[in-house]
Amino acid sequence: MYVQELEPVADSLGLSALVAALPLVIVLVLLGGLRMKAHLAGLIGLLGAVLVACLAYRMPLDQTLSSAVQGAVFGLFPIMWIVVNALWVYRMTVRTQHFDILRRSFGRLSDDPRIQALVVAFCFGALLEALAGFGAPVAISAVMLVALGFDPVRAAVVALVANTAPVAFGAMGTPVVTLAQVTGLPLDSVASVVGRQTPLLALVVPLVLVWLVDGRRGLRDTWIPAAACGVAFAIAQFVASNYVSAQLADIAAALAGAGALVAVPHSRMPASEAVRTSVLTGARSEELDEEDPRREVVRAYAPYALIVVIFSVAQIPVVKDWLAGATRKFDWPLLDVAAPNGEPVGANVFTWPVVSTGGTLVLFAGVATAVVLGLHARVAVREWLATVYELRFAILTVTSVLALAYVMNLSGQAATIGYFVAAAGAGLAFLSPVLGWFGVAVTGSDTSANALFGALQVTAARESGLPPDLLAAANSSGGVLGKMISPQNLTIACAAVGLAGKEGDLLRKVLPWSLGLLFVMCLIVVGQSTFVLGWMLP
Repeated sequence: MYVQELEPVADSLGLSALVAALPLVIVLVLLGGLRMKAHLAGLIGLLGAVLVACLAYRMPLDQTLSSAVQGAVFGLFPIMWIVVNALWVYRMTVRTQHFDILRRSFGRLSDDPRIQALVVAFCFGALLEALAGFGAPVAISAVMLVALGFDPVRAAVVALVANTAPVAFGAMGTPVVTLAQVTGLPLDSVASVVGRQTPLLALVVPLVLVWLVDGRRGLRDTWIPAAACGVAFAIAQFVASNYVSAQLADIAAALAGAGALVAVPHSRMPASEAVRTSVLTGARSEELDEEDPRREVVRAYAPYALIVVIFSVAQIPVVKDWLAGATRKFDWPLLDVAAPNGEPVGANVFTWPVVSTGGTLVLFAGVATAVVLGLHARVAVREWLATVYELRFAILTVTSVLALAYVMNLSGQAATIGYFVAAAGAGLAFLSPVLGWFGVAVTGSDTSANALFGALQVTAARESGLPPDLLAAANSSGGVLGKMISPQNLTIACAAVGLAGKEGDLLRKVLPWSLGLLFVMCLIVVGQSTFVLGWMLP
């Protein structure tokens, strides 16, 4: 048995923490300083974590490598298993041109560009985040806004800022699933606290978006539909994440937000010509004027309805128990690790949710989608393989980062850093979202930031007397605000609207909003750690 040590370097917690932080420093410097590809930075960081585990923490090589393999396996299943199948559903709608029909349907909801920005960037962007994540919502929303006549810079900024509130529950809940796994906290516990933080962002973001589109006039004219959209989104995200399913949180929120926009009479009021000419300064796509048969419009919405239905059915107690019956548990080979107190760690036993995991449920929805869209089985399989190929570097990045996280967690490196950081005391509640924000700003992924810093946050919380699930959730909730300034997302946005090389211009426009909203999130977490907002926690 390998027993974790907290002070393996010269019996000093400070020196041990400095050594333990080396793998994280390597990844962050390679990504943020040298702009190295994420998958390469992840692999080099993994090598650093292995060397620190073996040389400084004296973890046996076989156990070190075994922990890395377990992390990589978790990165493949269920994490990338969810992402691959979700993106596959989207690719099939593009292949059958039903995505274009959906885009035209959105364009007809209102001729007011400020409402269109809410529908496309906030509501549909959240739906895309729920299904795919990993940059897809920003790229697709920005392209759709440009097609509607938005200036490319404005379209990119709106898409980036909109991609905040849904990120923590993106890709069928992948970030919170990862957070629960690396921290050892129950998924329901982590998701419920995140679901009491990010909905507060959703109340503000729609108002920010109409300001970005049309300034003070936009806020004055459309604050009612924007507020209605934000409130509906926030309530649905809170209810779904706390009482239904973390995987359904963004889908429910996106549909509720869109429903509120359609229901509010102000949304259907025609925009003045002055508004349209001042906002829509780009070239509008003539394709938007095509008429689509009602039957095809229904089929365009069908994939998302199928996902909602399948996930909802999976939450019925009888069905949930039946699906859980296929879960397999077994001792992970060559792994026998104990915490500093001598208690075996949970990672010694590996849990494999074969059917009940979100990725398998999305796969079922994908098969049903292929049938509804009339896609031949051979073509559907080819699209699935093409999806895997498209995500090959993302798969390598996620597996390497999860392998790194598992090595750091199981060797004791994360615990050492956590104990050291706990010295911040009460200030830890304020700094916790900042750490998540920084992690996402560098890695471009809330999932990666949760894998890197989740265990650290929990250890620090326990040592400082703060609720572990609060700081774990704060890592994810703060992280969503770093998404809009991450180099990866800025590059994706620029490439999507034809602004290659203009990443710096976009950064200057979105950075103030990122920092401002981060400050708000820090205050929320501080409040939730005290009697002021402590009543919000479950």
